[in-house]
Amino acid sequence: MRTALVTGGSRGIGKAICKKLAAEGCHVIINYKSNTEEAQNTLNEVIAAGGTGELLPFNCGDKNDIETTLSRWQTENPDRFIEILVNNAGIRRDNVMVMMSDEEWYEVINIHLNGFFHVTRAVSKNMVSKRRGRIVNVVSLSGVQGMQGQTNYSAAKAGVIGATKALAREVGRRNITVNAVAPGFIKTDMTEDIDESQYKAVIPAGRFGTPEEVAAAVCFLTSAEASYITGEVIQVNGGLYT
Repeated sequence: MRTALVTGGSRGIGKAICKKLAAEGCHVIINYKSNTEEAQNTLNEVIAAGGTGELLPFNCGDKNDIETTLSRWQTENPDRFIEILVNNAGIRRDNVMVMMSDEEWYEVINIHLNGFFHVTRAVSKNMVSKRRGRIVNVVSLSGVQGMQGQTNYSAAKAGVIGATKALAREVGRRNITVNAVAPGFIKTDMTEDIDESQYKAVIPAGRFGTPEEVAAAVCFLTSAEASYITGEVIQVNGGLYT
């Protein structure tokens, strides 16, 4: 049984990824920052469906919290290692750049880009020594195309895309793949404030996507069938941007 860590796994896309990975036979570590109730609900659904998992709270914007928590988990689980890492944790602090505060800029960059770095560095060390692993970064259409009102979010996600391609080159010979999945408009709590009807005309598929559709792409990239795919960005956006 492979062990998978999903950051931001308590809700939305992260929850769907946790459930899909568990259905594929993985033991799922569900990371979250503070919403214990939602994280427990996700774990309950994983177990009810016949899967296994556990909760592992830490703040993806806090280097010390990340390193301390992951080091403690490895010490307590000497016979296991995290073979699959899904960097999914994220926030939005949308604003036009001329009105954007320092806090709105740095908070988004810290969670997405610095969080990716600190979590991936900690987890990939064992992947390198064991000579196998799968890393999937959940990025965004915003990081590929750029979206107005999201210079912070676009910059962070574009940074992770660049890091995905570079890291794939670094660890490829160790049987580790590194890829990204870039969702478009997906029905989650992060898009509750967006009117779907306004975008139907410009999305070729004519609708918003579902978390399960993103999870399917993520889980494919963690599979044996995807072992020759690395450094790629798979877009799940209904044809909105290609």
